[in-house]
Amino acid sequence: MEAPQPTGWVGWVALAGIGMMILGCFQAFMGLVGIFNTDFYVVTANNLAIPVNYTAWGWFHLAMGVIVFLAGAAITTGKTWGRVVGITLAALQALVNFAWLPAYPVWSTIVIAFDVLVIYALAVHGREMKAFDRGAVP
Repeated sequence: MEAPQPTGWVGWVALAGIGMMILGCFQAFMGLVGIFNTDFYVVTANNLAIPVNYTAWGWFHLAMGVIVFLAGAAITTGKTWGRVVGITLAALQALVNFAWLPAYPVWSTIVIAFDVLVIYALAVHGREMKAFDRGAVP
């Protein structure tokens, strides 16, 4: 099956890939804070949606950030597996940040909103990136 001709939505798909790379870095930094500075967060670990210690959350966020970054890189090159992994990770990342909401409400809300945009761009227009990557002209 041939990839559709690229439209203006290719920019949104590229934004999704690059945004996932950036958010992956931020997620990893947030994980490092959880690992090395557990006193940074105002809310105690027992008041989180899923009560675990911040060190465990930190390791999870660090690993999640690295995986999200790699999926974003695959999306920008038009890889189909990158789209599938990207949609899955964006959904998982939204759920993780929902659980993280009491500790970091503003950041978690921003990440959840961006994850919704990523899911839409990849699910509806992600195939166009493959044609754009090959140099096809609309």
